[in-house]
Amino acid sequence: MQLDTERAPPHAEPNDDAIIHVRDLVVAFGERKILKGLSLDVRRGEILGFVGASGGGKSVLTRTILGLVPKVSGTVQVFGEDLDALSFEERRKVEQRWGVLFQQGALFSSLTVKQNIQFPMREFLTMSQRLMNEVALAKVEMVGLPPDVLEKMPSELSGGMIKRVALARALALDPEILFLDEPTSGLDPIGAGEFDDLIATLQQTLGLTVFMVTHDLDSLHSVCDRIAALADGKVIAVGPIETMLKSDHPWVHAYFHGKRARAAGIGPQNGHDEGR
Repeated sequence: MQLDTERAPPHAEPNDDAIIHVRDLVVAFGERKILKGLSLDVRRGEILGFVGASGGGKSVLTRTILGLVPKVSGTVQVFGEDLDALSFEERRKVEQRWGVLFQQGALFSSLTVKQNIQFPMREFLTMSQRLMNEVALAKVEMVGLPPDVLEKMPSELSGGMIKRVALARALALDPEILFLDEPTSGLDPIGAGEFDDLIATLQQTLGLTVFMVTHDLDSLHSVCDRIAALADGKVIAVGPIETMLKSDHPWVHAYFHGKRARAAGIGPQNGHDEGR
């Protein structure tokens, strides 16, 4: 595999296969800049893992792309469309083409599982109740849950089941892009591994593009085609796991060669350290 060691320069045109194209993005909360001219392409059909220090802006990038956090400057293109240039109706059409799984699931506590999954259908589509019920059933089965979960309330679910229901809701409109914010956080190692396998299977089966914010080294190693590392408000390395292991950036080196990396089987004991 060829190493992807170069970041695209500012103002570069999107790659032909880029489904998300971010350039020179600046996001600030008050006087504090979180993202400081960040640039990144996400390629169609890949699983991209996005890593960085806690509080460094990983989730902020996702929320900015989704339009939940305002930006100071820069451009965000999705499906070749500049999101700032779209009308309200045009923006809604783009939003129908992505699905989002937030960190804690973000299920509506007063709605049943079926109603949670059907929420995007009611928001964006005109469908009969019967058809919505059929789609909800198909989605829970797709994420490995039994049909009887549809009538349960979120308070009756385990943490792993909440993640799967939230994933089923994210898939409700058959999206082309799936945004995942720390999808395995709070899961035990077995549950996290099973969720990684589920994401990989769905990506291959449905042809999804997956943008995954994560700190899980096992996820990065097992399911991600490429990884983008965030430090000091910018993407400082992009590429497959081999690129991360060869990076000389202090944060990247510490992250991918530390004790947790060795425990995950991707550190220097596997011959990746190259004499460090």
